[in-house]
Amino acid sequence: MSLICGRNITFSYTGRLILDDFSFAIDEAQVVAIIGPNGSGKTTLLKIINGILSPVSGQLLIDNKDTSQWSRRELAKAIAVVPQENLSIFPFYAEEIVLMGRFPHLGNYSFEDKKDYRIAHEAMEKTDTLAFAACRYDQLSAGERQRVLIARALAQEPKILLLDESTVFLDLKHQAQFLSLLRQLNKAQKLTVVFVTHDINLASQHADRIILLYSGKNYAIGNPAEVITAANIKEVYDVDALVDKNPHSGLPRMTLLT
Repeated sequence: MSLICGRNITFSYTGRLILDDFSFAIDEAQVVAIIGPNGSGKTTLLKIINGILSPVSGQLLIDNKDTSQWSRRELAKAIAVVPQENLSIFPFYAEEIVLMGRFPHLGNYSFEDKKDYRIAHEAMEKTDTLAFAACRYDQLSAGERQRVLIARALAQEPKILLLDESTVFLDLKHQAQFLSLLRQLNKAQKLTVVFVTHDINLASQHADRIILLYSGKNYAIGNPAEVITAANIKEVYDVDALVDKNPHSGLPRMTLLT
């Protein structure tokens, strides 16, 4: 049974159709990339999965239960989100930002205990952010802030991790570390990962399955070799590309032809 299932989802903003009768399924412990041109509905789809937006028609099911039937606390326990970036207007410290990930697990009017701090610090260790736990979040670099947001998401201990262009501010070292960490969590904890990216090669090398959106429709869903083809790239992105095999992984590798 699929962990995440979208059935005939339609969504529009002020009369502009964003997703059009879109269906898909994601199994537990899969790593799934969502790709497509600007305006194809990638971020909107993440927000519908997270219950922030409700489809005009159709259903989004988590564990075979419509997200409209979940409370926000229940969804926050199951799903963590890492946005592109979030610059707080309040002078929170990095540690405080990460501890916010423990909120769904706290009772009413209760405060973090030793367990919560331990989980938060473990998340910061995994994301190489513990060294600036006492630094103000708004004074960190864009890459450091992004890693703090990733740590906050891990501190939620979710079943599903949603990422919206979350590696865009990371340098090569921390991008590699983060992708390796995702795969470790995916294997060890059966963490289901869904990430939006414009980097087609990143999607090809790190996703089990890829969803290619085009004009709000499901243009292609499958493994990287099925989705990343020169014909699909030409049709969806209107560019010519060479698609061959990465000599290290054997997975599709795209090179733009100019």
